[in-house]
Amino acid sequence: MITIENYINGELIPPSNNRYLDNYNPSEGKVYGKIPDSNEKDIAKAYSAAEKAFPIWSSSSVEFRSKILQRIADLILENLEDLALAESKDNGKPLSLATAVDIPRASSNFSFFAKAITQFSSESHENNSINTINFTLRQPLGVVGCISPWNLPLYLFTWKIAPALAAGNCVVAKPSEVTPYTAYLLAKICMEAGLPKGVLNIVHGLGASCGNAIVEHTNIKAISFTGGTKTGEHIARTAAPMFKKLSLELGGKNPNIIFSDCNYDKMLQVTIKSSFANQGQICLCGSRIFVEDKIYDQFKNDFLEKVKQLKVGNPLDKQTDLGALVSKEHLEKVDSYVKKAVEEGGVLLHGGKRIQIENFPEGYFYQPTVIEVESNNCTLNQQEVFGPVVSLMKFSTEEEAIQLANGTKYGLSASVWTSNIDRSMRLSQQLKTGIVWVNTWLNRDLRTPFGGTKSSGVGREGGLEALRFFTEPKNVCIQYSPE
Repeated sequence: MITIENYINGELIPPSNNRYLDNYNPSEGKVYGKIPDSNEKDIAKAYSAAEKAFPIWSSSSVEFRSKILQRIADLILENLEDLALAESKDNGKPLSLATAVDIPRASSNFSFFAKAITQFSSESHENNSINTINFTLRQPLGVVGCISPWNLPLYLFTWKIAPALAAGNCVVAKPSEVTPYTAYLLAKICMEAGLPKGVLNIVHGLGASCGNAIVEHTNIKAISFTGGTKTGEHIARTAAPMFKKLSLELGGKNPNIIFSDCNYDKMLQVTIKSSFANQGQICLCGSRIFVEDKIYDQFKNDFLEKVKQLKVGNPLDKQTDLGALVSKEHLEKVDSYVKKAVEEGGVLLHGGKRIQIENFPEGYFYQPTVIEVESNNCTLNQQEVFGPVVSLMKFSTEEEAIQLANGTKYGLSASVWTSNIDRSMRLSQQLKTGIVWVNTWLNRDLRTPFGGTKSSGVGREGGLEALRFFTEPKNVCIQYSPE
């Protein structure tokens, strides 16, 4: 039985109330550890440590902060196997995915911002007519809050923490209570890397208590949150009147638009991945597949054939394509959406059931599911399922495709498959999303801005956008004598 502890002021300590929550292994459906059930007292303690550390950390040299962050990045890679195994055990995802993507990306996040902060420059504007020069200072905010989700636990946790630390802030962070293990291991890595005490504080607990305490804390200057839209709405209502800076990366109901002139073989291969990677538990998965009518029947047959070949099974098996869903509650939620889709007239083409895996009878495994729909207004096409479930629907014209793609409250990402460069440019401009991938999916350059429109969020993360978010611009104007 693994007992996780909070990381506050450079030490691993129990929660103030000495209460713990169960931590489940999704593939076994059994408790394998305990995590702190922290509350506002623990957040207050973490804030106090961060506040005390801020003057020294914020005034330290860029070179010093860069060196520390790079050391953390290196240690993550040195512990790749242990971290990947922990991620797979905690989340239910295939070990192969955690090894190839999640943990290397967590290391890259630290490494990228270790370098980016050394290139982060300010602006200056000289006006010779009145002998003035204006320049912009970029100063750290102070103590900031970072709250991350369960689907890509270490990957997205470090995505927030790294730029905040690089910019000179101190951090109070809360990982998801559903997948806390790698954040706990990261705390040990930070200790080994020599990160000064109090600069990063990791507090475990429920969102309603621990997470809300971060949001409500009077002196925490900014909140970076990735998670559900409902929670994002609550955070915005709470934090906005306190004039906190907000970065909210929320839900998605992303369209995958397939035209008949696409590179068909590449499209088919990538569409399988964009539909079911990480059991469909990625905010960027293409859950609404719109196919031009000319190739719709061909695509449906070929797509279903490939879906049937996907292996759902033991996350530690190298041949496994889909592991377990993250929790029993989430599995039941996904299944309820499938039942609702069928009730509303959707045609279940494949999947739609919980399945038992040999030696894992209580695991939260669910079949990759494909449902054909006739209306974009159905529940399945309007609400985020966040599981291995996609809908198929045909379209006839480019205008119809755009209308369907834009026809939800979400606007995170979209994928477009076409060999027509003019069409790709038109759709890129007209799709109401923060990200458009043309003839690819989840092809991420860490220098680019990341985020959504409409109910998919507020603000942007990534590259210089993240460093701008975690700093306050201050204009300085100096008038000088020309003689």
